[in-house]
Amino acid sequence: MQAQAEMEPPDASGRDRLRQLPWHRILGSIGLILAVLFFVLSLTAYLTDQAVHRHAVLTWYDLNVYNDAGLITRQLPSILYTWELKVGVQFTYTPFAALVFAGGSFFPLVTLRWLMTISSLVAIPLTAWLTLGAMGRRGAGRLAAAAAVSALALWIQPVVKALFLGQIEPLLMLLVVWDLTRSDSRQWKGIGIGIAAGIKLVPLLFIPYLLLAGKVKQAAMATGAFVATVVAGFISLPGPSASYWLTGYFVRPGRTGSVHSLVNQSLLGSLARLYGTVAPAQPVWLPIALAVSAVGIVGGAMLARTGRPVHGWTLVGVTSVLVSPISWDHHWVWVVPVLALMAGLAFTARPIVKACYVLGIVIIAAIMGSWPWKYSGPRAFVPRRGLLGWFVKPPEVTQVTVVHGWQLLTWNLWVVIGMVVYLALVAAAIVTWLKRPRRQITVVTQDKSPIDALLARADAVLRGGSLVGSGVPGQQDKSSESGGANATWSVGSNGEVTGARQGAAGHNDEAGPESNTGDNTDTASRPAAKAPRPAR
Repeated sequence: MQAQAEMEPPDASGRDRLRQLPWHRILGSIGLILAVLFFVLSLTAYLTDQAVHRHAVLTWYDLNVYNDAGLITRQLPSILYTWELKVGVQFTYTPFAALVFAGGSFFPLVTLRWLMTISSLVAIPLTAWLTLGAMGRRGAGRLAAAAAVSALALWIQPVVKALFLGQIEPLLMLLVVWDLTRSDSRQWKGIGIGIAAGIKLVPLLFIPYLLLAGKVKQAAMATGAFVATVVAGFISLPGPSASYWLTGYFVRPGRTGSVHSLVNQSLLGSLARLYGTVAPAQPVWLPIALAVSAVGIVGGAMLARTGRPVHGWTLVGVTSVLVSPISWDHHWVWVVPVLALMAGLAFTARPIVKACYVLGIVIIAAIMGSWPWKYSGPRAFVPRRGLLGWFVKPPEVTQVTVVHGWQLLTWNLWVVIGMVVYLALVAAAIVTWLKRPRRQITVVTQDKSPIDALLARADAVLRGGSLVGSGVPGQQDKSSESGGANATWSVGSNGEVTGARQGAAGHNDEAGPESNTGDNTDTASRPAAKAPRPAR
C-alpha cells in the first residue's frame, strides 16, 4: 500500500477528495436543513392546532388529578387512596409520587400546566437525541435524525395523548433513557431508574436487565434508589403507604380503569377483550406475561453483552409496556426510542436495508398516527385515536366488548406493533449471541514435534502476541513430548531460535542453532533436536 501510494501523483488523492468531499457536505447540509424544517413545521402545526382548538388538543385532565392528589397529600393524606375526582377516577401512583406532586401543587395551576407541556415537548427530541448518541451517532447526522424522528413522533397517538392529558409518562421515559445512556463509569448511574420506578412501578423491569447484563453496580444503585423512595413514603405518609404497599392495592389492575377498554393496549387488555371480561383472562395472562418478561429481559441482556445496549434496553422498554396489566395508549411513548433506534441503524446499513428501515419508521408512524376524526368544520384536524379501533368513539371505547374478526387486529394495534418489535429484537439477540466472537485456544498435544510446537507458538504470536523481531524479548512455549520429555523453545530478538529439552530424569540437553554461514538469505536456523531419552 505504501509503494502504491508513492507511485501515485502527489496531488491524485487530493483531487479525489476535492471531487467527493463537497458533495457529501452539501447533501448532509441539505438533509439537516430539511430535517430541522420538518420538525419546526410539525411543532408549529401542533401549537397552531392548540391555539385554534382550545381545550381540544390540551386538557391536562391527568395533570389535574396529580395536582389534586398533591393538595390532598399536603392537607388530608388519610383519604389519598379513597378520594375520587369522579366515579372511577382515583390516584393510582405511589406515595413517593404523591410527595412529588405535592411539591408541584405549590405552583399556580396555569403555570404547572405549561411547565408540564413544555417539558414533555422537550422530552421527545431529547429522548431521540440520547438514543442516537448511545449508538455512536454524532454531528449533523445525529441532529438530523433526531429532528426527523421527533417531527413524526409529535403526531403519533401515544405522544399526542400524553400531551393531551398532561401525563408524566414522557418525563419518566426520558429519565430512564438518560440513566441508561450514561457512561458505566458514572458513580450514580442507576439512580434515575430507581426514582422512575419509585413513581411508577413499571421501570422496575430494568433492574433485572441491568443485573443480567453484568451491570451489577448500576442494578444495586437502582434498587437502592427505589427502596429509598419507598422508605421516604413510609416516613412522610405512613398511613397511605401501608394502604398502598401492604394491602395489595398496587397489584390490582382494575383500580386504574376498565381493563378491557380499547385504550388499554396491553396483553391483559387484549385477552380481556377476547374473553369479554377480565376474570377469565387473568389466569391465561399471568403465565404469558411471565414468559414474555423473562424472554425480554434475557434477550435485552444478551444484546447488551454483545455490544448492542440500545437494542437491549429498547427491548426491555417495549416488554414493560406489553406485560403491564394496564398500558394506556399514552404509555406507548416507548415507541420514540424504537423509531430513533431504527433511524440510527439506517446510518450504516446498505442502501436496500436503509430503505427498509426508513419505510418501517414511516409505517409505524402512520399506523400509530393520531389522525383526526374530521377534516372540515369547527373541529377539523383535532388529533384523535386514528386507526386504533378504526375511529371508535365513546362510549363504546370503555364498554365490555367481545371483539372478533378484524376487530382482533384494529382493537389491538399497539399490542401488534409492540409484539412485532419485541420478536424482531429477540431474534436479533439470538443471532448476535450465536455469532459472538469466542476466545480461541491453541492446544499442543504430547505427540507434537519441536517444530510443530514452534509453529504453534508463531501462530499464537500472529494472533495477538508480541511481534517477532521488534526488539521485545521472545516468549517461551513449553510442550510435552512422547516419553515424558519436555521441550522449551525461545524466539530471540535477533530472529534465532534456541531450544532446551528436559528429560524425564531431570537432565538438560542443549540444542544449539545450526547457522548457515554460507547463505545470507537464511535469517533463522532450525534447532538441532536430539532423540528424546526413554522414560524410566
